Amino acid sequence: MNTINTIKRLMVMVAAAVVLTGCGYNDFQRLDEESTAAWSEVLNQYQRRADLVPNIVASVKGEANFEQDTLTKVIEARSKATSIQATPELINNPEAFNKFQQAQGELSSALSRLMVVAERYPDLKANQAFRDLRVTLEGTENRIAVARDRYIGTVKAYNVLARQFPTNLTAKVMGYQPKANFTVQNEAQISQPPQVDFSTDKK
Repeated sequence: MNTINTIKRLMVMVAAAVVLTGCGYNDFQRLDEESTAAWSEVLNQYQRRADLVPNIVASVKGEANFEQDTLTKVIEARSKATSIQATPELINNPEAFNKFQQAQGELSSALSRLMVVAERYPDLKANQAFRDLRVTLEGTENRIAVARDRYIGTVKAYNVLARQFPTNLTAKVMGYQPKANFTVQNEAQISQPPQVDFSTDKK
């Protein structure tokens, strides 16, 4: 009798495993891990950029008559971006994720404007320390783009799994909600290149 019960339990476990596998359970686990890892890399690269800003600001401050409004906006944007607690759970909170994305986009825009304005200052352009920082920043922006692309891809795959049939049934039963993703439209809007007037020379 015990042998029969054991066999029945094993059969139930095997059947459950087959059902879960067929309904995307394992895929959910894999994509959840991948998206979490991809998000961690995004945060690492954003932090790398934030750590560069104080050195960039210090370098620019040494230039006489540099536009203070531009510098102030970079400082304020960095402060806003770093004030948001970027935890792994952020990707499961669309509202908080949107605020994080908005803040990072504003920092991108502020830094972009600073670099454009810096072109009007020959001494600053010739400063080796500033040039090195600029190259490092460009490299970091590229790393951010790569990390974001990877995150977007993994979350897209996860969200498709959570919405399509029959894996959406598994998502409902297990409580798997679609994850927040970067919105290209909003990002493009807040990252427009700044308009700088070069018609007059710096006094």
